[in-house]
Amino acid sequence: MSATLQDCLRQKSSRYEVVNHPHSDTSMQTAAAAHVPGDRLAKTVLLEDDNGYVAAVLPTTQAVRLTDLWARTGRHLVLAKENELRKLFTDCDTGALPPVCMAYGMQTFLEQDLALEPEVYFEAGDHEALIHMEQREFLSLMEAAEIAHFSYRM
Repeated sequence: MSATLQDCLRQKSSRYEVVNHPHSDTSMQTAAAAHVPGDRLAKTVLLEDDNGYVAAVLPTTQAVRLTDLWARTGRHLVLAKENELRKLFTDCDTGALPPVCMAYGMQTFLEQDLALEPEVYFEAGDHEALIHMEQREFLSLMEAAEIAHFSYRM
């Protein structure tokens, strides 16, 4: 588990369980490997522009609708480059970003569809463990994120 995530969970006195699964490279593979519904597995997508980074947290079964985030932020955000992720999330494996990007100093948007799920799973910072939380715990952890609708089902 990433040290940053561990600190966030401790600070919030979060109740959670760790779900170990076989190594996976994509969020859809993770959902299958962990036997978790894709609508309840959060993925973190990092976006950027000349002003910095923004994180979007949404269900694995959905994709970011950039135009919605452009309208909401007034910024022309694009997908961040993978090599930049390594520099920003030094305690995480590439592609296994936990949703607590506020702890890394980033504005974070949480897809409202995910916020409505009764339970949520998300990457712990590697490709072999998920954190599982009830909705109330997850929303408490993500209280600094802005809840909005910015995605569509793939």
